[in-house]
Amino acid sequence: MPEWLVLTLAMLAACAVVVVITLVRHRRAAEDEDTTETPDVIEYMTMWIGVIYAIVLGLAIAGVWEARSAAQDHVQTEAVALHEITERVRVYPPEVRDRIRDDVNAYVGHVVTTEWKAMSEKGEVTERGTELFERIRVDVTDYRPADDFEAQAYQPLVDQVTAADQARLNRADSTGATMPGVVWFGLIIGAVVTIGMVFALQIRRTPRELVLAGVFSALIAFMLFLIWDFDAPYSRGLSASTDPFLSLFPGVKG
Repeated sequence: MPEWLVLTLAMLAACAVVVVITLVRHRRAAEDEDTTETPDVIEYMTMWIGVIYAIVLGLAIAGVWEARSAAQDHVQTEAVALHEITERVRVYPPEVRDRIRDDVNAYVGHVVTTEWKAMSEKGEVTERGTELFERIRVDVTDYRPADDFEAQAYQPLVDQVTAADQARLNRADSTGATMPGVVWFGLIIGAVVTIGMVFALQIRRTPRELVLAGVFSALIAFMLFLIWDFDAPYSRGLSASTDPFLSLFPGVKG
């Protein structure tokens, strides 16, 4: 099911629940119920519950957005480091240079196709990707420079391999969900309590109040969906992309 459809259904469901509960409560209310009188303590509690929940939502969104940005940075760092390797090996003999470039291209091709799919579906990198990267490491570190010019390029190449390796490890650590289950429990319970306080204010059946209550509940549903969508940086709609690899290695098909 497309994620935009999930979002639409979630927002409509939230609106429908609030409207239905309001209508049912209105029908079962006593005829002499005064809906214009709401105790001050309830208004005070509703205000503070809304403020606290808004802060929690804001922190949750900031957290998952930061995690997604960091995940995209890991991809960018890894792609740039690998590209630097392919450029810096130009000073090596043709057979060594071509072997390293071929191994880098093979690794990038695997990442943007097979490994990216495994990250999205299983939340992990592949053993094949690790093997291909180790081949690059061996190509670079095991080569013995033949002269001073090649020796000057050797250490920067090793540094780029290290940078790419660290970025790959960070990418592997970022494949799973970033929000703990207890936080999700708090977000969902908080949403129920916050929306439930609307009924404590003795909402009536007027079109204006029903629309406002529906929009309020739909907004909370949208915010929760946004947090859920950002929660897995490589898996869902607003996820990190392979664009850094594809832009620096245009010959690789994603």
